[in-house]
Amino acid sequence: MTNIFVGNLPYDTSESDLQRTFERFGRVASVRIAKDRTTDRSRGFAFVRMPSLEDADEAINRLSGVSVGGRQLTVNEAQTDRPNGPRETDRASSRNRALEMFNELCS
Repeated sequence: MTNIFVGNLPYDTSESDLQRTFERFGRVASVRIAKDRTTDRSRGFAFVRMPSLEDADEAINRLSGVSVGGRQLTVNEAQTDRPNGPRETDRASSRNRALEMFNELCS
């Protein structure tokens, strides 16, 4: 199972829209758009799980940098390990916190 991080999403993107987009490349196991707990508004990023590594790689390669709603998507394999070396960048740290939140939602 490959977990894919999708960043810089337009705030009005729905989980079903995102699922249809990724299904062009293969089966999608789940889609979760991160939402603010107080307002229930999208936080502009999501996680997509795809069972096939090959399908996930193709989706990442084909969708990374694509413009959706005037925003250029960031699409890559979600990172689950924290580096042992120097402190992470703020962006990588935020992505890891988001992944941890996603994993909590799915369990």
